Amino acid sequence: MNLLLSGIWVALTGSLYYTNFLFGFFLGFFILWIMNREEADKRYFTRVPKIIMFAFYFLYQLLKANMQVAFDVITPRYFFKPGIVRYPMTAETDFEINLLSMMISLTPGTLIIDVSDDKKAIYIHVMYLTDPESFVKETKTGLERRLLEILR
Repeated sequence: MNLLLSGIWVALTGSLYYTNFLFGFFLGFFILWIMNREEADKRYFTRVPKIIMFAFYFLYQLLKANMQVAFDVITPRYFFKPGIVRYPMTAETDFEINLLSMMISLTPGTLIIDVSDDKKAIYIHVMYLTDPESFVKETKTGLERRLLEILR
């Protein structure tokens, strides 16, 4: 419904720019929120801000990892310390595991090697691994927690 309202806004204004579409999206979100204040199911209104915050968080992590890899490529000395980490997951369903694995693999310097048979852990090759415990803690409290907040 929100996308439909965004499309109607773009059609009424007559300008197909992403800023106009985003304005229409937020305007439609506000209208839907006003209309559904008395409804018991408010998942949509809590998920959209979480999705937006997750997108900004992931972009920040992506830029940070890209800068680290680019700096390592440009400089004559190599700084990488590769290693493999066993990452215990909180994700349970196949969809959650697949999405988490994809998000981890999209970040430069990390690659999913395998998922355990019991689907409780994944094995990650990390290009810049200084401390495995801090990597697991950062991923668990950062990427996985935010992703599961959206999906559940």
